[in-house]
Amino acid sequence: MPLERIRLSSNRHYLETESGKPFFWLGDTAWEIFHRLSLEECETYLETRSRQGFNVIQAVVLAEFDGLRTPNFYGDLPLINEDPLRPNEKYFKYVDKIIRLSAEKGIYVALLPAWGDKVSKIWGTGPEIFNEKNIYKYGEWLGKRYRNDTNIIWCIGGDRPVVKDDKDYHGVWRALAEGIRKGLGKIKPVMTFHPCGGKCSSEWMNDEKWLDIHMMQSGHGSGSDVPVWNWIERDWNLKPVRPTLDGEPNYEDHPIIPWPEWIPEKGYYRDYDVRKQCYRSVFAGGCGVTYGHHSIWQFLSPRFEPRNHPDRDWTDAISRPGASQMIYLKKLMESRPYQTRIPDQKLIVNAPAGKAEHIRATRDSKGSYAMIYFPSYNKVSLKTKSLKGKSLRASWYNPRSGKSAEFAIFRNTGELSVTTPLDGPDWVLILDVI
Repeated sequence: MPLERIRLSSNRHYLETESGKPFFWLGDTAWEIFHRLSLEECETYLETRSRQGFNVIQAVVLAEFDGLRTPNFYGDLPLINEDPLRPNEKYFKYVDKIIRLSAEKGIYVALLPAWGDKVSKIWGTGPEIFNEKNIYKYGEWLGKRYRNDTNIIWCIGGDRPVVKDDKDYHGVWRALAEGIRKGLGKIKPVMTFHPCGGKCSSEWMNDEKWLDIHMMQSGHGSGSDVPVWNWIERDWNLKPVRPTLDGEPNYEDHPIIPWPEWIPEKGYYRDYDVRKQCYRSVFAGGCGVTYGHHSIWQFLSPRFEPRNHPDRDWTDAISRPGASQMIYLKKLMESRPYQTRIPDQKLIVNAPAGKAEHIRATRDSKGSYAMIYFPSYNKVSLKTKSLKGKSLRASWYNPRSGKSAEFAIFRNTGELSVTTPLDGPDWVLILDVI
């Protein structure tokens, strides 16, 4: 059976399926999948990610790495003479196969019609081939082609600013979105926008009527502990209300030293760095999060030149700890009432000031539970008056293993002090009303 289409929840902060089942976006950046992998490799990748609990991949039709002039694995270019109004049927039949193979694995495709350098080169290979007129027609053609594919979430943009110096690209991206909507006919799409590093779609797109989900790229270029939780909190409170998520946080096994140096000798982001950002963005109100690995997004293998010092091939990277641990975040979020979850920093009385130690809290708006993510060893005081029960069951949830252990039952006096276990570094405190 086909996957159900995705839609916004009734409170517009979260996602759900057409039948009303909560949908926690657990994504992976598979940007070059159409461009670089064979069908057999795609099968390996998608089957592995499905087993690991991922339910979204982010993939680009007209790819970043010279995607117009370097053919895919089977020798096919996407466009005839680089004309967006002359798509190459052989190339797109392969795209069709991967989208439908993803559906068979229970995976949705956040589909980017083109990487941003095809609209505004600024940096990268390009070439710039789009204007408002032809990108509308390209979008309409894509909408018609994938009208019946229920596992597509449309992702406009592609790592480039919408406004740069005296150039404004709002009209081009809007035309693409409107073209897709025209091609889809009566089908209501769900659309987001992938911005450049350190930016959020809300900065440019909050007034765009076609946009359904805010996306940000906290990224890899600003060092550790980017305060993405503040960005999520800001988007949560914007009008109109939209779901929001970090669509590209720090990649596992990416050099830490900020752009443009990328000095691998200074260290790499590892699973702990990834967990910190993912948990804190979700607890701040994210409708999910996208994991990423530095070798996976580029599908590094001996066939390709490495980009920005990856330390392993993608076939090794696919089983890295950070990827395997993401399912524990998803399962935790799905283990309690989901659509009524809200961010709530008022639970924390004496939160540490540093970004590396930043603690983040979320709870049920009806007062049935609370969760607090601790990135490191700490002792804090909590205010628990918002939890509607006389007693609280306290458990420590291990984000490295997904295991939970009850350690106490407290009378709910409205105040509580807790100290994290020593064998971390990170833990989630769960308080359930009993």
